[in-house]
Amino acid sequence: MVQSPALPTPAREILATLDKWSPVAPAQRRLKGEYEAFLRRTRAPALARNGGPEHLTGSCFVLTPDLSRVLLCFHRKGQFWVQLGGHVEPGDASVAAAAYREAREEGGITDLRPFGSMPLNLDRHSLSSGFGACRVHWDVGYMAFADVDAVPVVSLESEAVAWFDVEGLPAQVPEGFPERLLTILDELAHRRGPDGADVQTGLGTF
Repeated sequence: MVQSPALPTPAREILATLDKWSPVAPAQRRLKGEYEAFLRRTRAPALARNGGPEHLTGSCFVLTPDLSRVLLCFHRKGQFWVQLGGHVEPGDASVAAAAYREAREEGGITDLRPFGSMPLNLDRHSLSSGFGACRVHWDVGYMAFADVDAVPVVSLESEAVAWFDVEGLPAQVPEGFPERLLTILDELAHRRGPDGADVQTGLGTF
């Protein structure tokens, strides 16, 4: 297990988590190695919003239990529909905790059922000037379940929050978003048993 006493707790946690994670997709395995190198090189600023133009963020893909619908927010800065998530804050114990906190804050659904502390996807992407000093987000994607009749509430960072069919996403999504969602669903399928039961997920609250 990879740990370093010089790193803050969330950075140690995500390095240890990535060390244990073996993604299904080859591209994700390559990207995982790049994330680990970035964390070791950048150290504490890797998780800080003001630590530099490139840093880790945590995302939460909220889906219905039957995986047919996904909850998206219309991002005020980006002007697109995207999953819930954001920066790691000083009070967050881990990147996973940050992702689930952001999901509750941005989606307004308190009854989320987190799908463990292991990532389902990594996505490094550049940002437009509308995101201020942030230039590259090294995003770590997690997942949570919510009932389809759960009513979302718009936050200050979003213009709208709504459910969409997984096979009927809105036109205004970031480049590569549909592919990222498919990668997450594929990863999820490999973590479930043949009867659809969750396997080794650490399902719990954060």
